[in-house]
Amino acid sequence: MNTYIKTFSHIRITDVPYVGGKNASLGEMYNQLISKGVQVPNGFATTAEAFWAYLDENSLRAPLIKILSELDINRYSNLDTIGKKARNLILGGELSEQLSKEIIEAYHALCGEESCAVAVRSSATAEDLPDASFAGQHDTFLNIEGKDAVLNAIKKCFASLYTNRAIKYRDDHGFKHSEVALSVGIQKMVRADKGCSGVGFTIEPESGFENAILLSGVWGLGENIVQGTINPDEFYVFKPSLEKGNYPIIQKKMGDKKLTMIYSKAKKGGATVNIHTPKPRQQQFILSDQEVIDLAKWALVIEKHYGKPMDIEWAKDGNTNELYIIQARPETVHRAKEKNIHIIYKLMEKGKVLATGNAVGSKIKIGSPIILYSPKEAKNLTHDHIIVTDTITPDWDPLLKQVGGIITNKGGRTSHAAIVARELGVPAIVGCGNATKCLTDKELITLSCAQGKTGYIYEGKLSFNEEKIDFSNIKMPKTEAKMILADPENAFRMSFYPNHGVGLLRMEFIITHSVKIHPMALVKFNELKNAGVIRKINKITHNYANKTDYFIDQLSQGIATIAAAFYPKEVIVRLSDFKTNEYANLIGGTDFEPLEENPMLGFRGASRYYSDLYKEGFALECAAIKKVREHMGLNNLKVMVPFCRTLEEGKKVMEIMRKYGLKRGEKGLEIYTMVEIPSNVILGKEFAEIFDGFSIGSNDLTQLTLGIDRDSEIMGNLFDENDPAAKRMISMAIDSARETNTKIGLCGQAPSDFPEFAKFLVEEGIDSISFNPDALLQGIENINKAEESFVGQHMALNNH
Repeated sequence: MNTYIKTFSHIRITDVPYVGGKNASLGEMYNQLISKGVQVPNGFATTAEAFWAYLDENSLRAPLIKILSELDINRYSNLDTIGKKARNLILGGELSEQLSKEIIEAYHALCGEESCAVAVRSSATAEDLPDASFAGQHDTFLNIEGKDAVLNAIKKCFASLYTNRAIKYRDDHGFKHSEVALSVGIQKMVRADKGCSGVGFTIEPESGFENAILLSGVWGLGENIVQGTINPDEFYVFKPSLEKGNYPIIQKKMGDKKLTMIYSKAKKGGATVNIHTPKPRQQQFILSDQEVIDLAKWALVIEKHYGKPMDIEWAKDGNTNELYIIQARPETVHRAKEKNIHIIYKLMEKGKVLATGNAVGSKIKIGSPIILYSPKEAKNLTHDHIIVTDTITPDWDPLLKQVGGIITNKGGRTSHAAIVARELGVPAIVGCGNATKCLTDKELITLSCAQGKTGYIYEGKLSFNEEKIDFSNIKMPKTEAKMILADPENAFRMSFYPNHGVGLLRMEFIITHSVKIHPMALVKFNELKNAGVIRKINKITHNYANKTDYFIDQLSQGIATIAAAFYPKEVIVRLSDFKTNEYANLIGGTDFEPLEENPMLGFRGASRYYSDLYKEGFALECAAIKKVREHMGLNNLKVMVPFCRTLEEGKKVMEIMRKYGLKRGEKGLEIYTMVEIPSNVILGKEFAEIFDGFSIGSNDLTQLTLGIDRDSEIMGNLFDENDPAAKRMISMAIDSARETNTKIGLCGQAPSDFPEFAKFLVEEGIDSISFNPDALLQGIENINKAEESFVGQHMALNNH
């Protein structure tokens, strides 16, 4: 009976003490999940017993203990020397005849009598535990072929138990060096060098949002993701849509993928080289939609099997075009977090932006940048330092606990820098491109990860607030407290705030920041005359054979991300309400927008949707919403028509929406309208026959009631939502809604700024109030106080 070898078919997750977390997980998946469609390459593992025997047969235990006892555990000043001595000691030993024989037999059983290429992976017997991740601590050797090369790679894996980063990691996490063994997994090679590879999380890694799967990948070997040398493609998959059989990909982001890592032809033994990716492949997604969906299904199967969020690695064989899962470990960052405790960071002033990148975490840090090109250059680092470097590899790990922040030129959300920063709770901005050039050691900077997925590096010291809030202590009022949102990048994080859904999703932000192009410039692209505009549109839409598909795709992804973040709570998306001067600012917009003296009262809102000047562009908005609701299955999405001036206009809009596939009542579709024009109030009962619900836009309603341009600096002091006339209008609108049994809400700042305004709305019987995220908590407090006061008044009257 072999004591030194276990084949994957005989390994289960309970075998961590014998084959380490990585190999135990591979064996578990190979045994339990292949029947569920998950593909895992076959292999075998050397046991912990093999490692201990190797140490004993070469009399290495005592010398190892002596070497490690000399480690400076306070400053780790001699870590490099100690690590090198320990590794050299291991490499100086010889594999016994018995161990070599068992390895060779298992290798031939895996490959047949002829050699085959294998991956040789280290797996420590204490790794990948729920509260610790040894990712990147030990070495892996790829594309190893032939028995002698396999034996040599196994010995190198044994030595990698004593890499500098692994030694320090064990010290930091309280693992005794003498009690951790190294198992080696030998697995059939997936030729990702000829295909693609990547990682995945069954939880959104920044926010901890549990209903999204993030998959990312690159052409060739996945080391480029780990090192963060290039920006990968990213795919966000919504779990409920995946399980219902709807189209589940709510976001697709194309990375630059400028480099492809392949095996070196000049060097053997798994040596790799980066080559430049041909331009057409850079501009192509690495996976088809079906492949993304297949991988996401596997990720969900793995998560359900283990009963916890997982961090997976995947690869696609370029020879066979088959996908494989090559690793799965528990996700460690968000499992350890208290879900209800949120620390909210907010910048209190603006500053000069020096660089931007991908934000990791949500913190703000002020510190001194220290530009380093190698971990060996680091001296006397403190938490006041922010490391600025090209990229972070596992060799940097021992330094990262000593600093207050990390900035890199290269890297995406799933790079090693991002993963380690999350684990350590250190704010990081990765993939800045030019941080090492535009920052200097002599200045003070503010690193902000508190503004969504984009991280900003500001010049100097900016003031900011840090507030710790326990959301579990917040009592939700009977009057629904909803959010006003515009930016999909913040949606997952905002979903953790106490809320009853989204009362206003502003489509304009998505069009401005994601689409960027005027819809009519896409509809009539072949009629454009401006060469500069044509070049810009061609560059942005190069992946789309049909230009209009670009608009539908980008808009639907932005809307779907917010609808998914709050699912199954209702999310009300307002149809576009740009003014003509704002539409004109979009690429190609000046060719399609009339010049108006007063755009605020001009060609905006409902009047555009049935007009020959815009209705073909409106068709694209409807197609995006239809895709989100019906194709993606996000039926919690409702639609709202802005600035609908007359009953006739309301009917025209409903008819044009029906023509474009959005019929009121069909598949549960509800269509609301904004109440922001006196005509909406005066004819409230009649408008209720056309629409399913109302949302009072207090800013527009106030300006049109008082006859004040809310953008006018001269008249600004007279603009007041608390004016009796404005409040009378609101009261009349609520009365009409009550009489017709129509839902009615209000979107605006006043209920959070003025407790008496919230009290007024509650007493009038409003169904919901929607707030901007920074005003939500104050708004909820004001509503709660208003409801308590209202109940108190009624009780007093009844007692009297």
